Amino acid sequence: MYLLIPAAGIGKRMGSDRNKLLLNLRSRPIIAWTLLAAEASQAIRWIGIVVQPEDWDDLKNILVKLNLKKPVELIVGGSTRQESVYNGLQALPNDAQQVLIHDGARCLATPQLLDKCADAALNYPGFIAAVPVKDTIKVVDDSGIIQSTPNRQYLWAAQTPQGFDVNLLKQCHAEGIQQGWEVTDDAALFEKCGYKVKIVEGEETNLKITTPQDLAIAEFILQTRFGN
Repeated sequence: MYLLIPAAGIGKRMGSDRNKLLLNLRSRPIIAWTLLAAEASQAIRWIGIVVQPEDWDDLKNILVKLNLKKPVELIVGGSTRQESVYNGLQALPNDAQQVLIHDGARCLATPQLLDKCADAALNYPGFIAAVPVKDTIKVVDDSGIIQSTPNRQYLWAAQTPQGFDVNLLKQCHAEGIQQGWEVTDDAALFEKCGYKVKIVEGEETNLKITTPQDLAIAEFILQTRFGN
């Protein structure tokens, strides 16, 4: 299975002026934990990191220290996540038929989740990892007035990995460029093109590192997993 890791953003909500994935979490850069999970996955055999060129030297140093056995390719990132994934798709090896796309900031995903998603990619042309929503959700208008309360039974919080048939996803990205669509994940492109997207249950601990508070939670989760 082929894995693309969009990692080209800057951590504005983290209060950082550099790529937040280069910040340390338990003495390792955030991106390193994502890469170690991919290395431990039984299904992943190729890793593409989509990142801005100014971060390449840092990434290369991280890769040297990790000494991964699987091939890793650095790919030029775009100005948006959507552009970065597009660039990543073009850089996939020619024999890639399915691809997993996993945000580098979701550094707590386990190798078992990656393997579960790799298996799903062989059975569904499009899917996302997700978890059932626990909180009651309110839909509000611009003035903050509640408009409706959707049934929680049908609400899931989207995560990554997301997995797709490579050719279909390339077609969806090309259509998105032609139509001027701007989406926050690849599943939305798939949906806009009329394709069905399956839910694969993710992990409650598979949070996205966005704020300093998330770093503290991630520290606790990793300490629980690996101890001191």
